[in-house]
Amino acid sequence: MNWPKQTLGQVLANRTGEALVAASGRFTYEDLLGKARRAAAAMQSLGIRRGDHVGILMGNDEYWLSLFYGAALIGAVTVPVNTRFKTAEIDFCLKQADCKLLFYVERFLNIDFGSMVRDTGFGNAFEISRGLPAGKFAPSEISPYDILLIQFTSGTTAYPKGVMLTHDNMLRNAWAAGTRVGIRAEDRYFNCRPFFHVAGTTLSALMSLAFGACLVTLPTFEAGAALEMMERERCTLISGNDTLFQMLMGHADFPRRKLSLRGGWAAAGPETMRAIIDRMGCKTICAAYGLSEASPNVVMSDWRDPEELRVQGLAKPHEGIDLRIVDGEIQLRGWSVMRGYCNNPEATAKAFTADGWLRTGDLGSLTADGRLRMTGRLKDVFRVGGENVAPAEVEEVLLAHPAVQTAQVIGVPDPRLGEVPCAYVTLKSAATEEELLEWCKGRCANFRVPRYLKIVADFESIGMTASGKVQKTKLREHALREFRLG
Repeated sequence: MNWPKQTLGQVLANRTGEALVAASGRFTYEDLLGKARRAAAAMQSLGIRRGDHVGILMGNDEYWLSLFYGAALIGAVTVPVNTRFKTAEIDFCLKQADCKLLFYVERFLNIDFGSMVRDTGFGNAFEISRGLPAGKFAPSEISPYDILLIQFTSGTTAYPKGVMLTHDNMLRNAWAAGTRVGIRAEDRYFNCRPFFHVAGTTLSALMSLAFGACLVTLPTFEAGAALEMMERERCTLISGNDTLFQMLMGHADFPRRKLSLRGGWAAAGPETMRAIIDRMGCKTICAAYGLSEASPNVVMSDWRDPEELRVQGLAKPHEGIDLRIVDGEIQLRGWSVMRGYCNNPEATAKAFTADGWLRTGDLGSLTADGRLRMTGRLKDVFRVGGENVAPAEVEEVLLAHPAVQTAQVIGVPDPRLGEVPCAYVTLKSAATEEELLEWCKGRCANFRVPRYLKIVADFESIGMTASGKVQKTKLREHALREFRLG
């Protein structure tokens, strides 16, 4: 069976039963469709038309999904804004994506988003607690190949890039991954991932939608609250990365919670995969690999695969997605590949080979039977608890400090988050390491703030290339020794 070409609105109109359990209540698919139509009508009354870009800045709840689904009903494009962004990052995201409208909450997790949004000077922002304006919903002619969402993802440049994904990209990816996971309409799927990530939209919300299952989520992830909700709602499926699962299993409440988990998917190493099966009871957990530029899932285990293959992360690509390894790099082509980066033709061109394959920047190999084994990252980007961090993003923040001459950032190991940022800087005037860390805390998301920062006289003794660039591999080796992380 293949996924028929459909728009999000067509799928939503054909679903019934319980759709969402959030902190604020329970909602059926009929409820969500009604809320989506009201959101669509409100957007139209605010001047939004097919092809316009609409930002959403809030935690996981029915409002987020209603706005996402509502935008889809009129052919508008959702731009999820990371709730960990600071003012400059929000401003960049809205401008780069040409957003015509932003829906936001005044406060979230004690963060004053209202002030940050006002500081951007963005002219068309709507605070959601005011209630949506009334309007008459007028359906639009929409194609499955229209852009559905622009996902900002960190790359090797100083600023995130907006990945353009279509209705077909995301819905087909949700269906293909869900088929491998074995999701059914009667399942209750606990989602740890924020909706501003494609793991939260494609692989959680849309996977549930594609199969008519019930999504269970919280405004943000906290291990104790997640365990309580999973037990109370008798959740059968779960997904996430190493860090999320380690936090769940390491929580004091974990031993006393009676979980009903059967399976799901994890982007995790063999030790964590084994613990998910043995300690959490997820006997059919599947291994996943992907990237935003591929909607995002590229390979997924089948829930019926032998357990050892799933533990080792050996999985096949979806039908219609081709993989190849060139000089160790994983490259792919097929129906899940993005339409390009929003307003960034240069970055789009660099993302593809001359013969049209998407460069992932990840290292891997293929087994004789076509299963992928990911072995590392080719690019400088490192992952902090599931969040991609490009060194250039943090370096730009440090370089904006009046005392900083040069800045170099690398990822170093961390037992809880996988990796954390480590910064080395040279100065042109007096400053302390503490002062520079405080500077970063006020100007970038917390996962980008260096855990370690060292002021140095120069980089000559650490390692420079002939062209005057710092050798990051040598810098990382130096950091491991200096901070005793090796």
